[in-house]
Amino acid sequence: MADETQAQPAAEQQNVAGGTPFPPQFFECVNEYLELTHKQSQKYGEKNISLAALFAAARFNAHVYLTSVKPIAAAEERVPFLDYMTTMYRRMLNEHLDGMGEERGIDVGDSELAEEYKAAGVKIGRLKDADTTAAAANE
Repeated sequence: MADETQAQPAAEQQNVAGGTPFPPQFFECVNEYLELTHKQSQKYGEKNISLAALFAAARFNAHVYLTSVKPIAAAEERVPFLDYMTTMYRRMLNEHLDGMGEERGIDVGDSELAEEYKAAGVKIGRLKDADTTAAAANE
């Protein structure tokens, strides 16, 4: 697990929203968090800690929302905030499934990000396999 938390692929170091690099402190925080969850999962089990991590993230993000939104706008901005957070989480989860599936040699199925990967020239998972199959067919 320590190896997984240390080196971050270049694609992972890009901001989800805008493609700008994250600062090193971001990955320091992520790595510390992953080390803690790994330690806890050895004691309580991965599925329990996965649920605990989701619960904690939801609670913390609700706190951040409530401390940053103007109280008068909290009700009006709730649904857009929920949409933003769930879209961002789904994208991050897709990226990690794609990357970790590739690293581990596991077919994780078609990525929801396949069109973005194609446009960026990224060949991962089934996209890479499709190119290999097409190249072999052309020979």
